[in-house]
Order: sequence, then C-alpha cells, then structure tokens
Amino acid sequence: MAVYTPVGEAALERFLAGYRLGCLLRFEPIPEGIDNTNYLLETGSDRYVLTLFENRIDPGDLPFFVDLMDYLAVRGVPCPAPVRRLDGTSLAPLAGRTALIVTFLEGERDPRAFWAIGEALARLHLAGAGFPSRRSNDLGPDGWRRLAALTSGRADEVTAGLAEYIAAALGELAQTWPAALPGGAIHADLFPDNAVFRDGAVSGIYDFYFACTDALAYDLAITQVAWAVDAKGRFDTHAAVEMQEGYEAVRPLESAELHALPTLRRGAALRFLLTRLHDWLYPAPAALMTPKDPLEYMRKLGELS
Repeated sequence: MAVYTPVGEAALERFLAGYRLGCLLRFEPIPEGIDNTNYLLETGSDRYVLTLFENRIDPGDLPFFVDLMDYLAVRGVPCPAPVRRLDGTSLAPLAGRTALIVTFLEGERDPRAFWAIGEALARLHLAGAGFPSRRSNDLGPDGWRRLAALTSGRADEVTAGLAEYIAAALGELAQTWPAALPGGAIHADLFPDNAVFRDGAVSGIYDFYFACTDALAYDLAITQVAWAVDAKGRFDTHAAVEMQEGYEAVRPLESAELHALPTLRRGAALRFLLTRLHDWLYPAPAALMTPKDPLEYMRKLGELS
C-alpha cells in the first residue's frame, strides 16, 4: 500500500453518498507498500479501507480480485469483504482512479507467527478451490524475464555484477521450474504487513491485488521467503519448516510439491529481487513511498541455492 493520489474531503463525501456507510468521521492515508493508494476510513457505521487503483493495476483484472475476496470472505477466510454501493456494484471512479471500499479487519501484526500464517494460507487455498475465475500470474517466469529485460541495463548501478547474477538465475530456473503441480487461486504476495492476528490466530489477510491462478505450493514458497528471516536478515530454515507444518496440518502437500518447494522458493526470491530492483531504479512519483532494498532478495536467493 502507498499514497499516490490525494483525495479531498469534499470529493470523498460525494463518493460516499453512493454507499450506506453513514457520515464520514475520519480518513487518513496508509503510507505502506508500493502499488495502490490506500486510506483508512471511519464512518458512522464502521471502519473501512478505501483503495484507489493506480496505473500498475490492469483495470481488466479488478473483477477477479473483487470476486475472489467476496468468494473467500463468504467461506470464512478472514479477508476484506468488498462493500457494495447503492447500485449493487463495488467499483466506482474517484479522483481519476477506480476505487474500492473493503471492510477493515482488526488485529496486530506478528512477523514470527509462522505456524499460524501457514495454517491460514492452507485454509485460504481450500476455501478457494471452487473459485471459477482464472487469472494468469503476471509475475511468474515470463514476468521475471520481462522485468530482467527492463532492468538489465542499469542493474549494476545497484551492485556490480547484478545483471549477470540475475541472468544466471533466470537460466537455471528456466531449466528446473516445475509444471503440473496442484493449482488454484493464490494470494501471491502474503508478506507480514499483509496479515494481522488476534489471540494467536490470523484475523485478517489483506492486499489481494497480486492474486492469480497458479501452483498452491508456489504460494507457500512465496510466503516462506517473505516471512522466514532471522535477526541477521538471513533466510530462517526453522521458521520455514514451522510455516510448512502449519500449512500441512490443514492441507498436506503431495510428493511432487514437496520435491518442488526448494525451486519454488528460489523463484519467489528472484521475483522479489526483480520487482524491488525495478521499483528502485524507476521509482513512482508517490507522495509517501520509499522503494525497498532489492539486495535483501539477492542475499536470500544466494542462501536458497
């Protein structure tokens, strides 16, 4: 999440007239993340999150994201539920962007809750098993190659030899990337700042705007790489195992998935290296946003060799 598009109070009140949410009491920007503009809303009825989708989001993908959150929320997954407007729709224009209001989920962050987030991810996968829509993963191997092409000319500005390192990793993963694993709807971006907890359990999973159709085990690998970090910033194998145990308590992995996990984790590390590298070299002109260090995931990729 981030803040790219300012919203005035008068414009917001006109927008809220299309809902049954009560009067606007407070709204403030949520400065975290890198992709969309987000505000915390407090109205006469409750608290909500208002998202304005920026140019990185294909408008054609928005129905998939909205429908998936609706589908999962109805089936008990603690994810934001899209709020319907008076006309029955969820998406509407605001400040030159397409906007969405979703429910706000209470809880605290806990970046060490590895077992709990693994369990919650497995429940999400099971709940989404019948979701009928599909969306290809823009940040799968084809997406990595596109990002590498966009950044290769400047990658060595970040650290010497980075472009060559990325090219070698791409070549290796092209030869080893698994196919035909069990698949379905995945979150695809479950970082610690996209989940909150209450009483040791996950009370909210946020930010479904990378969600897509892909291998379920890849979603676990992404989450392991994003969460399993020790105090020195190294990949924490014990944390990754704990997360996998939580996951398998709900959905045991097949033998092919278990065999593929090391490769899937390397792919996840390369994906985050490339997306961070792109944002570092070509930062968006956001009012409140600091690009994140891509070299964190170069180190993780090396540790996962």
